[in-house]
Amino acid sequence: MIKVKDVMTADVVTISPDTEITLAAKILLEKRINGVPVIDAEGKLVGILCQSDLVAQQKAFPVPSVFTLLDGFMPLTSIKRLEKEIEKIAAVTVADAMTPDPVTVGPETTIEEVASMMVDKNFHTLPVMEDDALVGIVGKEDVIKILIPAADDEKAPSRV
Repeated sequence: MIKVKDVMTADVVTISPDTEITLAAKILLEKRINGVPVIDAEGKLVGILCQSDLVAQQKAFPVPSVFTLLDGFMPLTSIKRLEKEIEKIAAVTVADAMTPDPVTVGPETTIEEVASMMVDKNFHTLPVMEDDALVGIVGKEDVIKILIPAADDEKAPSRV
């Protein structure tokens, strides 16, 4: 059974919460990565910044939908969610745009578990933690790479 430690990237690019958004975007593009762990001054994982967090900045200001009930207006979106969307749109630093307290996996997590998390929760990048330390990162591309040897073996002509 293939585990995260077999496919993860151990040489992880990280950024700090006070990194400017423009620099973070440049890092993601230049390194051709979807997400980057956010590490504080003490070396603790505090978030993850993904391309989708940066795309959110290009979004128009969301106006919450409302409906009328007994002559009163009822918002269909929560105030906290609206505030978070406004923060992402107006983000200047990584701390404003990142997803805090990201879901993580361990090196012994199976690829099947990772694939399920990615599909079910729409995750693209998962930090790999061991004993409260960041030891790697696994992304959708890492999971897809597992398919390549199997596909090549199927195409190879059999020798009889």
